[in-house]
Amino acid sequence: MDQDPIAIVAARRTPMGSFQGELGTVSAPELSATANRAALSDSGLDAAAIDEVLLGCVLPAGLGQAPARQAALSAGLPVGVPCTTINKVCGSGMKAALLGHDLIKAGSAEIVLAGGMESMSNAPFLMPNARSGYRMGHQKVLDHMFFDGLQNPYDGNMMGHFAELTAEKYGLTREEQDTFAIESVTRARAAAAAGKFAQEIAPVTVRNRKGDLIVSEDEGPRVANIEKIPTLRPAFKKDGTVTAASSSSISDGAASLILMRTSAAVANNTPRLASVVGQSGYAHQPEWFTTAPVFAIQALHKKLGWDAKSVDLYEINEAFACVTMAAMRDVGIAHEKVNVNGGACALGHPIGASGARIIVTLVHALRNRGGGKGIASLCIGGGEAVAIGIEVK
Repeated sequence: MDQDPIAIVAARRTPMGSFQGELGTVSAPELSATANRAALSDSGLDAAAIDEVLLGCVLPAGLGQAPARQAALSAGLPVGVPCTTINKVCGSGMKAALLGHDLIKAGSAEIVLAGGMESMSNAPFLMPNARSGYRMGHQKVLDHMFFDGLQNPYDGNMMGHFAELTAEKYGLTREEQDTFAIESVTRARAAAAAGKFAQEIAPVTVRNRKGDLIVSEDEGPRVANIEKIPTLRPAFKKDGTVTAASSSSISDGAASLILMRTSAAVANNTPRLASVVGQSGYAHQPEWFTTAPVFAIQALHKKLGWDAKSVDLYEINEAFACVTMAAMRDVGIAHEKVNVNGGACALGHPIGASGARIIVTLVHALRNRGGGKGIASLCIGGGEAVAIGIEVK
């Protein structure tokens, strides 16, 4: 056991906004700046104490140079703090945190701000042949969100196509997936009503002609219609079982974490929320990205000497209901331990932010329960997964 583990001293996120919804006019760097400011405020650290900023972003087209740099400066960090934007598809936000962890371990930084951001609502359309000229005939316009975020580059299939393959492999029925999605919404609504997100959400101010709108709650659970879920048409295959409800919502949001050594936090009287105790990654065939979290979680269990019974809570990103359901089945995890405050089927999945978002949610869920061990993991387009182990005492 590491005698001086890396501590998470702040963990904040914005509300998750629905596609072209309440946060639809706010850019990804602006969303991230809100989460960054809140994390800095919670930590009690001076902004000048941050040595490095690492932020995930999968859809940077049209955002301008260096989105992470924009988000840091907008949050009030000094111009002397280096910033890096990371793209590991859905794992971007978590990988940013893990790279921050490793920078501190290596002695290259003492305090790191890490996280992720995405405004899927603002992802532009691309005109790939415009530079050389559209001389004649019909031409293509590509959806940046689909092409760079949701589509397999090797065969052109959407991620939902592979969710259907997973549902078939595991024999997951339409009813089972609908039930899972309904439970996700139910849990998210219950958590919001009980104030369980209060310590993690940083309200976003949306400026418009009618005045400022303060968004302080996740939009998806509020607008979801549970009664309609069983009636939805399959989204990716005729006679399929995966629908919009059993898929993650296209969303906008950001999340931020501040990391430092435990000894430094103690010396600085900085409150510690959690300790990072391990990490893992896994990669296999791109078309089976849906099952990669199974192996990432199993690898982390082995590293830490943990198992499904000894871990108190899991956050397994609901890119699709079948992803989380497959992991629960293969790893042997009881549903009452997984995504206890709802998951991406309800809250949404802003792809560059979700990896950090589930860490933030896991930290606060464990603290709300008096501590314990937790693992967060998510699948990644291209056939990968990443996982982190944390402990709250």
